[in-house]
Amino acid sequence: MLPEHAPFSPDQRRSVEIALAGLDASQRFWLAGFLSAGNAPAAAVAVPAAATALTVLYGTESGNAEKLADLSAKIAKKKGFKASVKNMSEITPANLAKVDNLLVIVSTWGEGDPPESATSFYNEIMTGVAVDLKKLSFSVCALGDTSYERFCQVGKDLDARLEQLGGRRISPRQDCDVDFEEPHAQWLEAALAAFGPSASATVQVSGPAAAAATTEFGKKNPYPSELLEKVLLNGKGTSKETWHYELGLDGSGLSYEPGDALAVVPVNPPDVIDGILKAAKLNGSETVEVKGVGAKLLADALREDYDITALSRAVLTKLQNFAGCKKLAALLADDAKDQLKDYQWGRWIADAIRDFAPSGLAPADLASIFRKLPPRLYSIASSPLAHPDEVHLTVASVRYQAHGMQRKGIASTYLADLVEKGGRVPVYTHQNKNFRLPASGDTPIIMVGPGTGVAPFRAFVEHRAALGQGGKSWMFFGDQHYTYDFLYQTEWQEHLKEGALTKLDVAFSRDQPEKVYVQDRMRERAKELYGWLQEGAHFYVCGDASRMAADVHEALVSVAESQGALSREAAEAYIDDLKKSKRYQRDVY
Repeated sequence: MLPEHAPFSPDQRRSVEIALAGLDASQRFWLAGFLSAGNAPAAAVAVPAAATALTVLYGTESGNAEKLADLSAKIAKKKGFKASVKNMSEITPANLAKVDNLLVIVSTWGEGDPPESATSFYNEIMTGVAVDLKKLSFSVCALGDTSYERFCQVGKDLDARLEQLGGRRISPRQDCDVDFEEPHAQWLEAALAAFGPSASATVQVSGPAAAAATTEFGKKNPYPSELLEKVLLNGKGTSKETWHYELGLDGSGLSYEPGDALAVVPVNPPDVIDGILKAAKLNGSETVEVKGVGAKLLADALREDYDITALSRAVLTKLQNFAGCKKLAALLADDAKDQLKDYQWGRWIADAIRDFAPSGLAPADLASIFRKLPPRLYSIASSPLAHPDEVHLTVASVRYQAHGMQRKGIASTYLADLVEKGGRVPVYTHQNKNFRLPASGDTPIIMVGPGTGVAPFRAFVEHRAALGQGGKSWMFFGDQHYTYDFLYQTEWQEHLKEGALTKLDVAFSRDQPEKVYVQDRMRERAKELYGWLQEGAHFYVCGDASRMAADVHEALVSVAESQGALSREAAEAYIDDLKKSKRYQRDVY
């Protein structure tokens, strides 16, 4: 029976009751659905608002910015944004005119330079035709290293330029040192919230490794790798000290590809720690609070947690807060940049403490001037196919004298001096997607790797040999002396004999009156080199960024200019096209 309050007249009530009485349960159920879907008044339906579109643009050299971009997009999507990721190599400034919301994550390397893959975009947006970005809302996360004078310079430049072109800075720029996970997470949370209603979830401040189980090995939990072998590669009579290290990865879960790097987490040596303690007039038994760790003995913190050598402007500025030294204040003045640079060369933090805080420092004040001890990335010198469960490195020990004192590279001499065969080294693998073998094993490759720059090419040749790939390969190697410094000589000769390496050209700079370098050999072989490029060869460079890489680049341009009968401008465009098509890749440091 229908209830008395049903909205029907007496006649309608009787008709409905008669009709319903003749229906079974399944028919009544179908009729209820039919009336609800089609004939009953439509109920109000909540339609979700369109997701806010967000572009995450990155420029990377070693891969950190790319990882953070992918992480940022993933978190943004969980918050309801329609997020996409773009490499600066895949976009032009003009494309930004079509973007409403933009996150930029970009690294700076060397002395304030943009990443290799971002150079064209950076140059065009900074100096090219102005783009109208009045509809753009943006925020920038800059990655850098405070040990360099132009810390995060590329991020700073892009941040200012986007605003100059009309963009609206939705959230302040974040400048990150080498320990970037936490500041990036804080920046991302603030930026996504500033973009508006799509932001609803909470970003985990602990960064990209937060979701990883503690049993997984990686940056937050390095693997204690066994040092299986260490061999001095240089002969007697050389001024070089280059070591070949073999480290075990069995059971670590870590993997890598040729072109990747291995991060070594060093500790500071006793003599350097002693120098800091003496300068600060402390004995190391004092207790300090270490961020993320808790209370530790000062000596242990100096050994394991802090960068106690790199004398940056940031360190000197913090020191001045406690020293109040007029001489240091003068060095930190804006008009004294050249004098500051001269002072920094060859000096460590202990020198500055002695010079500007002769009365010493309190334990907490000393600890506060340091940044976290960073890992050191080394190009991997092995193929995982040729050496299963192992990873090999080629490392030159850095030792020199400055201001009457012996100096050294912390990570390189950690491996050479403090770890013996059978010892343990904390490591993790670091992906480098910008330095990869061609997809086809038939593609010719040209490799330029003087000194320890030969490391990834040992991996390249081993990998192709293990896969039985037949593509031609040509290596240019250089060092000081043939007799002492021909790294992996017998291996290269074997690869030439077996056909894994097609050509090898060497340049030993000190074996004749005039110095000869790899770029000289390139010019001598210009015709054949250009012929390989015309066949589709990929060109790789690894090694010193400050001089060698620039000289090799200049030689490559001159080869294109002379052999292609091109103008200087056209030759540069030819080389730039090689970069854009990822046929010209560099791993420089």
